[in-house]
Amino acid sequence: MIIPKLIQFRRVVVKIGSALLVDQERGALKRGWLESMAEDIAGLTRRGADVLVVSSGSIALGRTILDLPRRPLRLEESQAAASVGQIALARAWSEVLGTHGLTAGQILLTLGDTEERERYLNARATIARLLDYKAVPIINENDSVATTEIRYGDNDRLAARVATMAGADLLVLLSDIDGLYTAPPALDPAAEHIPVVPRITPAIEAMAGGAASALSRGGMRTKIEAGKIATDGGTHMVIASGKVDHPLRAIEQEGRCTWFLTAGTPSASRKRWIGGTLEPKGSLFLDDGAVRALRGGKSLLPAGVSRVEGSFHHGEAVVLRDLSGAEIGRGLAAYDAADALRIAGKNSAAIEEVLGAPFRSVMVHRDDLVLRAP
Repeated sequence: MIIPKLIQFRRVVVKIGSALLVDQERGALKRGWLESMAEDIAGLTRRGADVLVVSSGSIALGRTILDLPRRPLRLEESQAAASVGQIALARAWSEVLGTHGLTAGQILLTLGDTEERERYLNARATIARLLDYKAVPIINENDSVATTEIRYGDNDRLAARVATMAGADLLVLLSDIDGLYTAPPALDPAAEHIPVVPRITPAIEAMAGGAASALSRGGMRTKIEAGKIATDGGTHMVIASGKVDHPLRAIEQEGRCTWFLTAGTPSASRKRWIGGTLEPKGSLFLDDGAVRALRGGKSLLPAGVSRVEGSFHHGEAVVLRDLSGAEIGRGLAAYDAADALRIAGKNSAAIEEVLGAPFRSVMVHRDDLVLRAP
């Protein structure tokens, strides 16, 4: 079985846990390790890859800055610690990436931002624009406002959602263990390391601990759950040790890790979702020029829309039709039906004048549409 190489991926999400970033005894940032990570990220970007970081550590840093007691924190204490620590964490990332000429952009997400379609699309658009600007998005759960009911609770699954949201082809989970074993190696000296998982089966899930085991609260269990999210979305995943300096370089140099493979690609998985799963709520009728532009790989601009039918909201699926009514594809609308009616047929530069505020210049982005064969 062919094992992937880090160099082959064009968009990589790297998840980093608190224990790797913060010295738990001193409550201080592991600056040397962070600098080595920034150097690894810079190496990937120089080769043309986009890199996104899902970084824990805000609560661990904030509780030290606020001198909070060394006991389990109450909700409001955790939120305060996250608020203070996030500033310190963002500053550290900005500094270490800045030494390599890279700009850091901070994004704080809650569960709803990846589960509710409109918020999902807004977050996705922000990430895409940061990557267009060659910035490195530094993403964390917004623990300063999140409550138990509206949070992920672990950044493994958050990272997997971010990977599918961003269309990443690789998710790297850096851990205190160098991959998946047939049993917890700390408990079973005979446990064997598994270098490649072609598909996540019930047997693989059992190795991470069943639903009733202590491991189901976190650890390898959440990583396998993240793997299911990622691979279902067309994203490969690798679990590797983050306890060494230059952990991405170690993966590149074929250090021990576990690869979880996917049979698809992020783009193909998303196209299947748009084209075959979502129920369309309306139709956009396009002129001949717009149809040609879409078949040439362009986004749908308001100027190419001749008629709008149906009742749909931003982010809902619509059918794209030519002037004869024939379906040419489907996509996710960037506007509610009412606003789409107002700007249909108009130049993108006129959107702000018509709607009274600056909005997106496209009616359906090319990443959010799938076309039928001519």
